[in-house]
Amino acid sequence: MIQVNRTLSKFVFTENDAQYVREAGELLKDYIPVFINSFYEWLAGQEEYQLFFADNPASMARVKDMQSSHWHKFFKANVDQEYFSSRRHVGAVHARINLGNDIYCAGMSISGNLLIKQLRSIKTAPAHLDAIIDAVNKLIAIDTYLALDEIANVKNKELASYTQTLMAMSTPVIPIWEDILLLPILGIVDSSRSQDIMNKTLAKIAETSAKVFIMDISGVAAMDTAVANQLIKITKATQLMGCISIISGISPEVAYTLVELGVQVGDVKTTGSLRDAAAIGLELIGAKIINDQSI
Repeated sequence: MIQVNRTLSKFVFTENDAQYVREAGELLKDYIPVFINSFYEWLAGQEEYQLFFADNPASMARVKDMQSSHWHKFFKANVDQEYFSSRRHVGAVHARINLGNDIYCAGMSISGNLLIKQLRSIKTAPAHLDAIIDAVNKLIAIDTYLALDEIANVKNKELASYTQTLMAMSTPVIPIWEDILLLPILGIVDSSRSQDIMNKTLAKIAETSAKVFIMDISGVAAMDTAVANQLIKITKATQLMGCISIISGISPEVAYTLVELGVQVGDVKTTGSLRDAAAIGLELIGAKIINDQSI
């Protein structure tokens, strides 16, 4: 309830507002079926209608029933944790079917306009009608916020999952020879990815008891102090596990950048090409190289 109370406070939605919304529900109880039909007449003119409902009348009938239930709960105005969860569920459903935020926000705006127009048309409306309309607008705004916030949550979780999968695919620690591991790094390296690289590399060294670790950075998108220091930390960690580290793919530009940035490479071996790094690695494990072939 703490989050509920915090949100209601931000929207300045009080118990008096809740009572005004309930009063609006009484004034509009005979209008709700007409309101829902008017809403779907508007929706029928939108391209999203063709995507989701045009060929599925049964789905349309079910959605109308859900819409009726939605507004029935709205006008009860029991704005508690269960209410918040129901509004977040709306957002989660919209996120999963990829319904755009624009059509959702437009729909909420149209709904509010229809309801308020009807309230203003009531001849026997109470003197405090403006307070009632203000309260209805507040709760519509809260509903819209909750749905959009949940859409963002769902999308962020999907993005995090996708990023994790992409990181797993783009950070392969490969045994290229007995006792030699290769890690080709492509793209952008940030703090999250560097930690993932560190974890996978150390786990693979522990698993294989490798003696040489080659990290090829020829595909790294950008090199700055933070990236360079993160990569050096990875190689130093591998050395603590008894694995000799080699960084390959040092281009003239990267070499100049590292010098300009004052990055301390220390005793980490570096080469310009992966081929040179592999040759050094084979020598370190005692393999003989004859005509570019190791034996």
